[in-house]
Amino acid sequence: MLMRVDAGRSGGMAGPLDRRSATICGVEDPRWLAVLSRDARADGTFVFAVRSTGIYCRPSCPARRPGRPQVVFFPQPSAAEHAGFRACRRCRPNDTGAARSAVGLVEAACRYIEAHLDGESRLATLAAHLGHSPHHVHRAFRRLLGITPREYADACRLDLVRARLRAQEAVAAVVYDAGFGSSSRLYERAPKHLGMTPAAYRGGGRGTRVGYVTVATPLGRLLVGATPRGVCAVSLGRDDAALEAALAAEYPEAERRRDDARLGPWVTAIVEHLRGRKPHLSLPLDIQATAFQRRVWAALQSIPYGETRSYGEIARALGAPAATRAVAGACAANPVALVIPCHRVVRADGDPGGYRWGVERKRALLRRERGRRETPGRAPAAVPGRRVSLRP
Repeated sequence: MLMRVDAGRSGGMAGPLDRRSATICGVEDPRWLAVLSRDARADGTFVFAVRSTGIYCRPSCPARRPGRPQVVFFPQPSAAEHAGFRACRRCRPNDTGAARSAVGLVEAACRYIEAHLDGESRLATLAAHLGHSPHHVHRAFRRLLGITPREYADACRLDLVRARLRAQEAVAAVVYDAGFGSSSRLYERAPKHLGMTPAAYRGGGRGTRVGYVTVATPLGRLLVGATPRGVCAVSLGRDDAALEAALAAEYPEAERRRDDARLGPWVTAIVEHLRGRKPHLSLPLDIQATAFQRRVWAALQSIPYGETRSYGEIARALGAPAATRAVAGACAANPVALVIPCHRVVRADGDPGGYRWGVERKRALLRRERGRRETPGRAPAAVPGRRVSLRP
């Protein structure tokens, strides 16, 4: 629920408000929204201090909220104390031992889940093994990783399924060895996470039609591939042969053929985007992803044209500050360049970092977008809420 500063209330405390008024009152800062909602996932990413009391707190502190003009943010407790604020005795924001304990707990939970994929995952069993209550384990997991233990287990199982199906193992054996219990459970998840049925995936896309187009762009050759459900591949390279070989490696048994007529409008939109004439891409996608990857990719789509975010900033925005490496992994796994703009994520020091299609292309993309954003009348900022649809 969004809140606002209500000057009519005693002490200028925050109260409920709709989105329009929240924007007017300057509540668009995500840190302030986290404070208003007492979002425990933001704990450890920053602290907020209250000028009138001289106290600083965690975002999740249960104390009554001050008015926004009284609040100042600091990246860590030491910065707040250096500015003359003292720690809240109620939420103890300078107690880092609890945070380290939570990280250790979640790491232990992940190792246990990974070692027991062949059995049914039960939160109670996991909690008992760790010596904590199910609620505590579930809350710590969501706070640090942004997903539930069950979602993590499903992602691990699907990674195992993907690897073993590519190794041409029988579907029935893979289903039970990965802990799905029945083939129906895997087939229910397959369209969303594999992009096709397990049998079709094991067969390298056998029975699936994948059309593709290759064209010249300012950054080299571009390949766009699509199934009947949507775009499944967007890649950049030096020559068509290498791009087509990569598509064939992903879908070795699929019916692959050029399809300029159907893919033409999508290809045109992507090329126009590269040239700075269409900053907002909105294309249907048919891609494989874990629950966490989908959350990361959705966050990437919200980065305005011409701007960048660090891997750590994305992790904190997802409420999983310890998941920086996982964010980088999700960026590297992105199969649709430009449509999901993973090139807009850089290292904390400003270095561009890695890029699946070449770091020089990443630098060129960032320069082009930044230059067009700074040119009046070119490439306006992203429209809030305008995101690519991730087809299940």
